[in-house]
Amino acid sequence: MDVLETEIPEVKVLVPKRFGDSRGWFSETWNRRTLAQAGVDLEFVQDNHSLSVPAGTVRGLHFQTPPFAQDKLVRVLRGAILDVAVDLRRASPTFGRHVSVRLDASEGLQLLVPAGFAHGFVTIEPDTEVFYKVTNYYSPEHDRGLLWNDPDLGIDWGIDPERVLLSDKDRRQPRLRDIETAF
Repeated sequence: MDVLETEIPEVKVLVPKRFGDSRGWFSETWNRRTLAQAGVDLEFVQDNHSLSVPAGTVRGLHFQTPPFAQDKLVRVLRGAILDVAVDLRRASPTFGRHVSVRLDASEGLQLLVPAGFAHGFVTIEPDTEVFYKVTNYYSPEHDRGLLWNDPDLGIDWGIDPERVLLSDKDRRQPRLRDIETAF
């Protein structure tokens, strides 16, 4: 497996190798020992799986505060997304900046979003399934979010904002300038 840096070095793209033949392919999507040797040494405790039926569904931008902050390893099982990670670490030179990576089932790339980042995605194709591993358990008391279209973030989601499908929770999230971050 290859580990690639993004514009924000702490956010990484994992490229699993695929071995194919006439039946299809096989891929090892997580190997703790191999990735620890590449500098990614995490212990995942929970797997999450979502289905978004319509294209243009935005989920996020979400994060959990300490002591329940989470690293996330995100991949697409069916369909495609634009995956986004926003740096919430106040002391970071990249605070408030984001990384966007297209993930789809056919290519198999994965995005590693470290604790201290808000995470969200928009579905590019209908019936998209997203699977992600996290390093801490879900804690409603520590669950937070950012407004998906906060103009200060400048995220190009690649969709018409009038046609986006959001949960009520995501529609009401605060802007970055209005939150206190614990990172």
